[in-house]
Amino acid sequence: MGVLIPMRGAKPHSIIPGSSPVRGDLDPPDWLGEDARAEWDRVAPVLINERRTLTVADIASLVNYCVAVGQAAEASRIIMTEGMTYVSKGGPKKHPAVAIRSDAMTQARLLAGELGLTPVSRSRPGSRGDGSGDRGQTNLFDMDF
Repeated sequence: MGVLIPMRGAKPHSIIPGSSPVRGDLDPPDWLGEDARAEWDRVAPVLINERRTLTVADIASLVNYCVAVGQAAEASRIIMTEGMTYVSKGGPKKHPAVAIRSDAMTQARLLAGELGLTPVSRSRPGSRGDGSGDRGQTNLFDMDF
């Protein structure tokens, strides 16, 4: 058997979930596009005021989520106007906006899960900020070596 070496730094049980919460209005970055800003205006109040789950550390994820939603919307408009394919010298090809939209939608979906914006992510134990999802595992990592 191996030798147990004490962990350095903060032990997981001493890290307080929801630390550095964002409270009150949070302005989006000035550089967000129109679609991204609309998503920010829709989602930020839910995370900050209703659920109270957004922390300072989560702001970058929220920004990235909004950017991805904005890119998916922009690519969708391009596809609606120009179509999913175009004809090149070599024949029909997939429009580049199709891949851009797909990538943006994947990123938005992953980040939405991280932020608790999907039904599945909200249904996981511990995802609720009110402690009701605890299921008695608050001391799961409370081990002294």
